[in-house]
Amino acid sequence: MAKREYILRHLKIIQKLRFGNPVPFSEMKTYLEDQSEIHSFNLSVSQRTFQRDINEIRSIYGIDILYDSNNGGYYIDATDSNDIRDRILESFDMITSLKVVNEVNRHIRFEQRHSLGTRHFYGLLHAIRNQQIIRLTHQAFYRDEPLLYIVEPFFLKEFKGRWYLIGNEVNKKTIKTFGLDRIINFIITEKHFALPEDFNPDILFSNCFGIFNPTDSQPEEIILSFVPEQGKYIKTFPLHESQTILTDNAIELRIKLWLYITYDLMMELLSYGETLEVIAPKRLRNDLARVLQNAWRKNSG
Repeated sequence: MAKREYILRHLKIIQKLRFGNPVPFSEMKTYLEDQSEIHSFNLSVSQRTFQRDINEIRSIYGIDILYDSNNGGYYIDATDSNDIRDRILESFDMITSLKVVNEVNRHIRFEQRHSLGTRHFYGLLHAIRNQQIIRLTHQAFYRDEPLLYIVEPFFLKEFKGRWYLIGNEVNKKTIKTFGLDRIINFIITEKHFALPEDFNPDILFSNCFGIFNPTDSQPEEIILSFVPEQGKYIKTFPLHESQTILTDNAIELRIKLWLYITYDLMMELLSYGETLEVIAPKRLRNDLARVLQNAWRKNSG
């Protein structure tokens, strides 16, 4: 079978089972036959082929398709929370939407900035999974020349459409962050390493906004007040998992965060402009005011 038919059939099976009640095989078979006519591909399956598809979807995408014997149908367990699986399912929804729209450029406008460095993703993931030390050449924005690092790669982290490698710089025993778009090249060595027993990436970044994890400071209680209109966005897309609502009325949305005060956080808060007031801490309030005053001086002439 052509690769495009193979992939599209997986996509349609996942789409059909993502939401709703368990689907019997007979209904799935009819659905795929209907989709064959819409997309001009042969997506029809036998029971044997469908079982093979279930195994391959599990193996390739990490998505489990289960069988409900009581209702006689197949389903994807929506209660099994998994961030990576949910992101994959969201991607399938996007692919499906694009697939059914002809002349897509007439109807959809994509962000013109493209993520860089994704060519390194698979190789780095391989090194992480096999706990192999890498020799990494990285060009930081603030340096004129690239530097070579010997790194124990721990995990990959996404932030604002960019991907970062988090790892231990072997000779200095320090956790560093490397933007994938600034990695020139890397070599996976034959040397292996062991993750620290107490290492937990969720804990490492639990009080961070972005990819900076300060080692010379402590997280602080941050209280922010947004105008109601902006508050609606903040409620549906929280700034951080530590966000709790203190006040929500016709005057303001007031929230509390527990975070390190970093450059990333300050840039995010500045983006809200006059819709935001920093209530506490005073240091953060003063720092943001100083940045705004400097910007006003530079642009008021």
